[in-house]
Amino acid sequence: MGLIKDIYSVAFYEKFSQAVAEVHPAFDKQKFIDTIYKGDFAQKEWKDRMKHTTVVFHQFMPENFAEAVALIDKIIENLKKNKFTDGNLAFIFFADYIEVYGLEDFETSTKAFVSITQFISCEFAVRPFILKYKEKMIAEMVKWSLHENHHVRRLASEGSRPRLPWAMAIPFLKKDPISILPILENLKNDSSEYVRRSVANNLNDIVKDNPQIVLEIANKWKGISKETDGIIKHGCRTLLKQGHPEILSHYGLESTNIELSNFEIKTPVVKIGDYLQFQFHLKNNNKAPKTVRLEYAVHYKKAKGHLAKKVFKISEKIYPPEELIKVERNQSFKIITTRVFHIGIHELSIIINGTESETLSFELV
Repeated sequence: MGLIKDIYSVAFYEKFSQAVAEVHPAFDKQKFIDTIYKGDFAQKEWKDRMKHTTVVFHQFMPENFAEAVALIDKIIENLKKNKFTDGNLAFIFFADYIEVYGLEDFETSTKAFVSITQFISCEFAVRPFILKYKEKMIAEMVKWSLHENHHVRRLASEGSRPRLPWAMAIPFLKKDPISILPILENLKNDSSEYVRRSVANNLNDIVKDNPQIVLEIANKWKGISKETDGIIKHGCRTLLKQGHPEILSHYGLESTNIELSNFEIKTPVVKIGDYLQFQFHLKNNNKAPKTVRLEYAVHYKKAKGHLAKKVFKISEKIYPPEELIKVERNQSFKIITTRVFHIGIHELSIIINGTESETLSFELV
């Protein structure tokens, strides 16, 4: 698999240039490609190549923004006609174009988002508009949440997330997300799983700053439909991992009379690159079947010597009464880019319906 930055290749620009020239006769294909590759293009990473493409593309577009947007619509239609990678990540510069050059033209830009997001998602590009126009932009996104196209409906939810990963945060929505709740309300029973997952992710963003709001939504939406229940469950995943009492109660997850025994670390010394192996027994001592959300927490040693807990889910299922069940798990300590391991004493615990057991120690070497 190649590097993500390599989606911006000579072949891509040649094919794209041809598609542009077919609807914009004044477009100079060769000059466009030559301008793209001037300077340090080869050293640029993916995001810089995308931004560079936006800037160069702008040089060959009409100066009038509304005319440029109309031309982008024609280009997209031609790309679709030619079956040129509909939705390909490379085309995110269309959304970036609106973000960079359309911030002062609210009406044209919001119409452009509706059109472009049906080809390539615009959730990053709408963020500066939310910051600049606040309630005016959110009111527009409420309308999007009722759109016939599921990509537009998802843009309403995904673009309004208070903490969208890899994007600028929206501080006023982190502080008070009330204004975006009508968007989520409109989408709570959406026919598209793509949209429903976005609603859940938006709720999970909100929960990090305003858990009580999401808990109220969970109670309000409970039982509306199987799909809505799924949104709530996924949207409350942070609270579930935190063992929040109210959400545990919402799902009837109580640890009373659930017995943990024979908790053992089978590899008390683990080499970086190997696996931590552990096991335990679990028994439901209640007289009736019991739903058990089973997790474990690794308390990783950090650079400054303190421990930081990360929770991993094992399962959530019904345990019959009086049955002793053995659970075995391996936890990888293979080197990955998203986590740095530090040698020394780490800890492990089991979490049963939000209640954490005593920890056992193991050494990473």
